[in-house]
This record gives sequence, structure tokens and C-alpha cells, in this order.
Amino acid sequence: MPIPFIAPDDEHTPFPDVGAALLEPNGLLMAGGSLSNRRLVDAYCCGVFPWYEEGEPILWWSPDPRCVLIPEKIKISRSLGKTLRSGRYEVTENLAYREVMKQCGAPRAGSTGTWVTDAMITAYCKLNSLGIAKSLEVWEGHRLVGGLYGIEIGDVFVGESMFSRESDASKTALVHLAQTERYRVIDCQLETPHLRSLGAESVSRREYLSLLKEHGRTPSDLLPDVFGSNVGSTATQAHFSV
Repeated sequence: MPIPFIAPDDEHTPFPDVGAALLEPNGLLMAGGSLSNRRLVDAYCCGVFPWYEEGEPILWWSPDPRCVLIPEKIKISRSLGKTLRSGRYEVTENLAYREVMKQCGAPRAGSTGTWVTDAMITAYCKLNSLGIAKSLEVWEGHRLVGGLYGIEIGDVFVGESMFSRESDASKTALVHLAQTERYRVIDCQLETPHLRSLGAESVSRREYLSLLKEHGRTPSDLLPDVFGSNVGSTATQAHFSV
């Protein structure tokens, strides 16, 4: 079954209803478009995110189920608790956003490429300058050893990627994020054993959209100069009809 493809300069065609996303590959919804502030903000407010490799068109996804972490349900193992209490690491916010993205995109064992492309870094750094994209950095002395980055939509944090160069470094970042008490939901997108060990769980796409509607924001809240003062884009309204 084909998916819609839109031109790179098309800023106004709304995302299809997420119910039209493919079952295989799970959640593929649309291709094309751009990584503009407008398109990215609209995507996240719809429960959609970009994920593609260099040389591919931009691919947009809304998987079902969706992996989420409810902050108060985070699980801290005995060994992780010992690390957190040791004072080994210091955690900062938005101190090295670009470097966190670069480290998240560094080659990993068993991987032939990266989806954190130069274009993605440029686009998300723009969102960071607007206060929409956030990073957490984990330091051991003066060395950056772990971190994560993502998108803040009201009381929902959409985690994009994390990295770790030392034991428990990325877990330390996630625990710090959960314990800031700023978020009701941390969207982890795709489930992994690592995330499940920390208390993340899978919910249906419908349930995720309900959480996003309850705790998130509309595009016009995040980018009023772009979307105006209306409730949000037509795409957002359609995706919130759950």
C-alpha cells in the first residue's frame, strides 16, 4: 500500500490521519516534506516523528504501539541507585545540545548508518534555540559521557535519542528527566529492553494520542508566529479525534 509523498517546499499539506499508517513497516505514514520548524512542530503535536537515513527522503512515522514512560513509575535498580548516589556524574540541561545530537548519531556496533543526519542536527538546533528542543548532558568531570535530547510539548517530553559512553550514563539522564517533575509523560517512541528495565511500557496509538491531547500543546501554542492564535493545524485537530 503506497504512502503519500509531498514536495520538500510543501509546508501546508497536513499529515494523513495516523490511522492510515502502515502495519509493516510499523507506523510509516508519509514521505517527503521538510524539517522546517513548522513541519516538525506540527508532526510532534500530531504524534508523528521523522526517522530516516542519509540519502533517503524524509520518512514520517506514528507506530502502534508506542513506548512511554510515566515519570512516577520509573524503576531505579539497586546498582543504578548506587551510581546516582555516588556523585560520579553531573547532569546539565541545554549546555551542549549540538554535541549531544552528534554523539547520539555516532556509529554504533552493528549499525551501518545513522538517522541523526547533518540536516536533522541543523533543524533540531533551530528548535532548541526556540526552547522547544531540549537536551540533558551527563558529565564525568569535564568529559561528556552520556545524554539525551528530545522535544518538549507542554507536559509531554518526546525523547528522540540517547547515548552512553560510561556505565549508567544514559540511565542517569533519563532518571533526571523523570525527576524534574515537569512532565506527565515521557514518550520513548519504540520499546527496547533497556527502556523496559526503567519502567517504560507500550500503549496503543489511541491511548498515546489521548495522553498527548491531555498533557500536550497545539502548534499555535508552540509557534504562535507561524500558526497564529487558532487552536492548531487541521492535521492536529484530525489526529486528536480519538
